[in-house]
Amino acid sequence: MPGCFKKTLFALASLISFASFILIVVAMGTPRWMTGKILCKTGADLVNATDPELVKFMGEIYYGLFRGGKIRQCGLGGRRSKFTIFPHMVKKLNTGLHVMIIMFLCVAIFFSLVSFGFCILNAIKVPYRAIKGPAGICLWNFLAGGFIALAVTSFMAAVKLHHLTERIANFRENVFQFVILEERFEDCFWLCVASATTHAVNLLLIAISGINFPKIKTKTEEANVTAEDIMY
Repeated sequence: MPGCFKKTLFALASLISFASFILIVVAMGTPRWMTGKILCKTGADLVNATDPELVKFMGEIYYGLFRGGKIRQCGLGGRRSKFTIFPHMVKKLNTGLHVMIIMFLCVAIFFSLVSFGFCILNAIKVPYRAIKGPAGICLWNFLAGGFIALAVTSFMAAVKLHHLTERIANFRENVFQFVILEERFEDCFWLCVASATTHAVNLLLIAISGINFPKIKTKTEEANVTAEDIMY
């Protein structure tokens, strides 16, 4: 049976792994990875709008991995609309990259749950096989954190290099053209970053659990046996 200190560390690591799982699931299901301000360039050019008048042509957009919405303003007031990435819009995006982001997060969810299970196993008993012990937990946490990092990096590449926000804003816009004035990563994106951080914390906890701290020994007084003691 593991010691009380190690039990506490493995129990804490299991809670952190489960928290990582929750963070990824929430992030994937919420359409708030990115928000931005969009300008209806076509409408602004038609009326030769100056700086104070450009406000009437500025809208907003938000989206996640599966759905989003936008407020388009082209001089006639704001019009709200919602959209889904699958199955139609993904054809206009970088399909391979977008699907890879989702796959990376799904794999990270799997390894987070594996880490959760192995942490509980190590909190209950000492496994005989090394892959089921601290070495295995380190491996699963490293893989989970690595796949989350890949997903986050891929999403940033899609936004910055493949102009993801601009492509989504101009989807099925045959008359008006929108340009992006501002982009901002939102809470759901940072939830994934936090999830990757939790796995780094787990690696630190497992490293601490492998340290053999010196045990405090109490000195026992040596009994002085004399000839008189033997007589009695």
